[in-house]
Amino acid sequence: MRGGGLHFHFHLWLVFLFALTAASFGLGIENQRLRCIAAERRALLDFKKGLTVVANHLVSWTSEEEECCNWIGVGCDNSTGHVVKLDLHSMFTTGEIGYSLLELKHLSHLDLSSNNFHKIPDFIGSLSELTYLDLSYNPLTGIIPHQLGNLSRLLYLDLVPVPFYLHSLKSDNLEWLSHLSSLKSLKIGFTNFTKATNWLQVIQSHPSLSVLHFNFCDFSEVDPSSLSHFNSSNSLSVLHLTSSTLQPSTFPLLLNLSQKFVELDFSDNYLSSSISLSFDNMPALQRVNLRGNNLEGGIPKFLGNICNLKELDLRDNKLSGSLGVVFKNLGCAKDSLEALALARNRLTGALPDLSILSSLRKLSLSGNQLEGPLPVNIGKMSQLELLDVSSNSLHGVISEVHLFNLTKLKELSISFNSLSFNTSSDWIPPFQLDYIDMRSCKLGPQFPSWLRWQTNFSVMDISDNNISGTMPNWFWNLPSGLVFLNFSFNKISGSIPNLQLEFDDSPFIVLRSNLFHGSIPPFLFNSGVLDLSINMFSGPLSLLCMRMNNGLSYLDLSYNLLVGGIPDCWNKYKSLTAINLENNNLLGVIPNSLGSLQNLKSLRLRNTSLYGEIPHSLKNCTALQLLDLGDNKLTGIIPPWIGERLDRLIVLRLRSNEFHGNIPSTLCRQQFLQVLDLSLNNISGDIPSCLNNLTAMAHFGSSMETISIMGIGYAMDFSGGIVEDFDEHLLVVWKGFEREYGNTLGLLKSIDLSCNKLSGEIPRELASLQALINLNLSRNMLRGSIIREIGQLKSLDSLDLSTNNLSGEIPESMSELSFLGVLDLSNNKLSGKIPSSTQLQSFNAISY
Repeated sequence: MRGGGLHFHFHLWLVFLFALTAASFGLGIENQRLRCIAAERRALLDFKKGLTVVANHLVSWTSEEEECCNWIGVGCDNSTGHVVKLDLHSMFTTGEIGYSLLELKHLSHLDLSSNNFHKIPDFIGSLSELTYLDLSYNPLTGIIPHQLGNLSRLLYLDLVPVPFYLHSLKSDNLEWLSHLSSLKSLKIGFTNFTKATNWLQVIQSHPSLSVLHFNFCDFSEVDPSSLSHFNSSNSLSVLHLTSSTLQPSTFPLLLNLSQKFVELDFSDNYLSSSISLSFDNMPALQRVNLRGNNLEGGIPKFLGNICNLKELDLRDNKLSGSLGVVFKNLGCAKDSLEALALARNRLTGALPDLSILSSLRKLSLSGNQLEGPLPVNIGKMSQLELLDVSSNSLHGVISEVHLFNLTKLKELSISFNSLSFNTSSDWIPPFQLDYIDMRSCKLGPQFPSWLRWQTNFSVMDISDNNISGTMPNWFWNLPSGLVFLNFSFNKISGSIPNLQLEFDDSPFIVLRSNLFHGSIPPFLFNSGVLDLSINMFSGPLSLLCMRMNNGLSYLDLSYNLLVGGIPDCWNKYKSLTAINLENNNLLGVIPNSLGSLQNLKSLRLRNTSLYGEIPHSLKNCTALQLLDLGDNKLTGIIPPWIGERLDRLIVLRLRSNEFHGNIPSTLCRQQFLQVLDLSLNNISGDIPSCLNNLTAMAHFGSSMETISIMGIGYAMDFSGGIVEDFDEHLLVVWKGFEREYGNTLGLLKSIDLSCNKLSGEIPRELASLQALINLNLSRNMLRGSIIREIGQLKSLDSLDLSTNNLSGEIPESMSELSFLGVLDLSNNKLSGKIPSSTQLQSFNAISY
């Protein structure tokens, strides 16, 4: 019995344990199945109602999906199920930050950065559990709410708005910051602090602040006496004050804020060499950025006392003298320096022994006045990853000895020097470069064979190097990570094989001005920018339809031997902003599908044997700034919708076609138009008097900074980048000759209506276009007199009214045209005296 009782109790104990385990297991299953707390789920859905989200980033946030802990951007505590994290950064969200967030009482991490929110709501100060708050890169405006001071647990705060909103944020008092006793990192930018006169006292007395960024902020003047008594902070180690409005004399005093600085960024602050910055009491200092100031002479000697310095950026100053002396002034920092940037200064002389900087990983010396050869001992810099000596006056030969030990080299820029390579044909470099910039050197005439072994590069620019001969086939095995490739302005020949290449992104490929021939392989249309102009490519353009690439934004196939019609598949390339097909052997009509390109800014189809009418679909290209259909066989009238719908035009060139009818009065609505060329057509009727509404021709300056479809440029220095511009150029008949305008096109103001059948009188209203530089109304049937107000066109450099039926006297006001370089009034019925003017007297009699 005794044993049986024990046996019974043992079974009873097992049943109890099983029940307890089952219950616990059941709870576990329930917790795993549904952790989300209903009230918090409702709060998130209410929050979503106040948002407009593109691309369905919050598609998982639905009432049907009960488990909110699995929603995109939502993080829950594994044990309690409470929402503790909300990360919606870079979701292109607009709307308001809603009050429903207050229901998330356990929220500790809130990241709404890189969206389109405009206000920092006061109630965020009630989210008392927050330790992380990031509202950066939103178009924030208004006052920074003092209620943020209630977030006593906050460790990280970032309120840097998008850069376009300069000083759109304000804070009149930073007292609230002193209540954030746990805060370690504070980043505020583009903010007006002119009334927050206590900002320095608050920063200095803060018990835990380690990282402080106050970049692009506006401050009131600081009383130096209030700084002289500061005691050093016990925590501040990183201070960024880029492009502030502080007086330069304030910065030496700011160094008293802490003796524990590790990183200082005082870039773009007009600091001069007369400002004495002392880093003597900062043994931990490792990174100093004084870029974009007014430092003159040699490297300030105080920098030589920072024995643990790892990074020094002195780009864009006025430093001068020998680079050898500069290195000497680095003092004990020579041994620790890992990155040295001296680009765009005024340093002179030969390159010294660079190997004395034994720890150097990055060296940027571009844009100085250095000369002589590249020293051989550079080969001893075994840690070197980046070398930029571009845009100097270096010359000589780079051999294998220079490069044999640079096993870590990733970025090499020697462009705009007279440097050449002398390596054996079987030399295999010890490095794999990511960035290769050797523009305008002396690499030719042979293609550099050592490039065969560079298989992982993202950027290669060997343009303008007098390289000739056929491109080796091995080269076209391009890396999938290609970002930028430029071989332009060489003499490279041969055809490009049709490869099955796919790129990770849409690279820039620029092969302009070479001798390539054959068909264009379809894989090239996977580019983001494709410039194959001024070559001998042939065959039809229909191969364009074999691909679809929404990443292609710039296409230039001009000055080739392409044949056939322009294909009608442009809807496959929705992102195109510029198309240039001019000077080919194309034939046919302008395809309707071009009208699907709503981002198109420049369309150039000049001299391509096109016929028919301008398609109605082009009215949908409302972003157009440059439209050049000249030198074709287009017929019909000039569509009135050009003036009604294409209201951003800066250049309209329809010359040398077969257009007839009147000049549509709707063209007068083009307030940005600077170049109007309708010459060599069959246009009749009067010149519209409303042309005085072309306000860009009445005002000086450009309708835009420059007529540039894209200015893509990035400096190499520390971050790496492409340096390449795609600026518009235009052939303009001026002074009797066809001239090409590039960088100065944005300043040209021209009207050419010559060689038509225009009648009537010259409208007096034209005299209001005072910025006009070229006016050509010749070879028409205009009658009446030259307008008396012609002298108001004081910017005119060229005036041609020849071969009309004009009569009467030459107006006296014409003597005021002091910039006139070309004048032709011949073949009219003018009478009387030529007005007295040194400028007018200088022209031949044939001009009258």
